[in-house]
Amino acid sequence: MQGPLRALCVFLALFAADTAVSQQLGVPESSVVTLSSERLFAESAFGKRVLREIEVEGILLGEENERIVAELSHEEKVLTEQRATMTAEEFRPLADAFDEKVQSHREGQRAKLDALARRGEDARQRFLVLVRPVLIDLLRESGAAIIIERSSVFLSSDRTDITDAAIARIDAVIGDGRAVESGASE
Repeated sequence: MQGPLRALCVFLALFAADTAVSQQLGVPESSVVTLSSERLFAESAFGKRVLREIEVEGILLGEENERIVAELSHEEKVLTEQRATMTAEEFRPLADAFDEKVQSHREGQRAKLDALARRGEDARQRFLVLVRPVLIDLLRESGAAIIIERSSVFLSSDRTDITDAAIARIDAVIGDGRAVESGASE
């Protein structure tokens, strides 16, 4: 009887040591852990940098759009004033050219806005590629078999959420991502 009891004690001691190491690392010991990918990106140094850059570019795009609208409004006012002194045949080409200019500006601004949105999505994709090794390490350290998106879970303990630990590790490994991105572009 002493053999099986001794084996059980050794197993429990090893299990407790493994759990203690995982807990010291800030990683829960669980077969399933959860993670908020939205928080992971938004609260990481990388995500904060990208979101700040996109916000600044969005503000500049908005300012550019306001400037274009003001210019077009002035041009429309001048065109309206000219209308009173012109025949319909003289005015039609000017009106058509103005309409084309407005449409061109609208399409150009929409393309810039779409490009900005794509830039955000591309940054999220690059981020997920960069953080994959960190998440794999956290998965191994927790002893978990799977990481589930927190927003897809109906109910779980906060103890299984590794988002904070992942953010801390990611910030330590890639920081705001500038060094990693500049190294990739060389």
